[in-house]
Amino acid sequence: MNRRHCAAAAITLVCALGLLTLPAQAVAAPTPDSSPSPAASAPAAPSGPASSERDLEKIRQEIDMLYRKAGAATDAYNLAEEQAKKQSGEIVKLAKAIVDGQAKIAELKDRAGAQAREQYRNGGLPPGAQLVLSDDPQLFLDGINKVRTSQQANKTVLAQLTRTQEDLETYTQDASSNWQKLESNRVRQAEAKKKINAQIAAAEKLESQLEKEERDRLRQLERDAANRAQSAWLATRPAPSVGVSGEATAAGRAAVAFASAQIGKPYVWGATGPGSYDCSGLTSQAWAAAGRPIPRTSQEQWRLLPRIDIRDMRPGDLIIYHADASHVGMYVGDGAIVHSPRPGRHVTLAGAGSMKILGVVRPDK
Repeated sequence: MNRRHCAAAAITLVCALGLLTLPAQAVAAPTPDSSPSPAASAPAAPSGPASSERDLEKIRQEIDMLYRKAGAATDAYNLAEEQAKKQSGEIVKLAKAIVDGQAKIAELKDRAGAQAREQYRNGGLPPGAQLVLSDDPQLFLDGINKVRTSQQANKTVLAQLTRTQEDLETYTQDASSNWQKLESNRVRQAEAKKKINAQIAAAEKLESQLEKEERDRLRQLERDAANRAQSAWLATRPAPSVGVSGEATAAGRAAVAFASAQIGKPYVWGATGPGSYDCSGLTSQAWAAAGRPIPRTSQEQWRLLPRIDIRDMRPGDLIIYHADASHVGMYVGDGAIVHSPRPGRHVTLAGAGSMKILGVVRPDK
């Protein structure tokens, strides 16, 4: 039964490994979503030119909301992608372990068979057993030792065979579990990708229906809103030294230098460079370049990295934004961050308080 089970498991696993290189969305269809699609639920753009600043401000807020939702979905996509990569790697390791285990079992069975054949040739007695019957005292003692050695060898082979079979069973079960997790992550990826594309399409549709002059005014409204938020943040800083109380470490300076060198490159969701970045793709690559690998997504950066008080912030620290931790920027000093804002924008400098701050984390603490 074990042989048939392991053979079936190995065949299943080999077939499964052939699918690892398929695109995520081709492996499993996303589960149906009973809620309205983001595009369907997005506010409709005005049928004609915006007639007032109030109209444009409303559109700005709607576009900002859509891009924030796209950012949250991007984080979910990135996390599922990272988990899928991990599960794929685990499956490959387990496949190798299964192949090695099967080879080991075959070797041990050969050894056990050789011992059984040897015993059969000796009339059913293990090697050296005949010498025990000798009248020669020295031959008798030698025979005793050989019997003990042979018995121990038999026990060792059987114990190794049992352990290897148990390990093989565990590897097979782990491979099955990891494959199920991989499938689940791919489903989440496909669902997140659908949401991202829908949110971005809805935002682009809103903006595309504006005249050029209105789009220019919309960009100015974005800048004005960011400036107001930054001024309010600066005015409510708990102490004059906030943001300048600590000197950057060597790693922090390296991370800031890397992130700053990317200014001007476009935002692309899911991108980690070198030609484009999303928000956490920029920060994770900057700290990787500084020799300190950190989690890929802003939500995982917030969850796993050490948190610090904002008044102790120093260059290289990461500021996490919004209640859902869906955006991140790198503090570079003087009240500024470098970040990759959203689709349609480029890596840029911005005020550290230009968005709602959730907290600050320090990769090199």
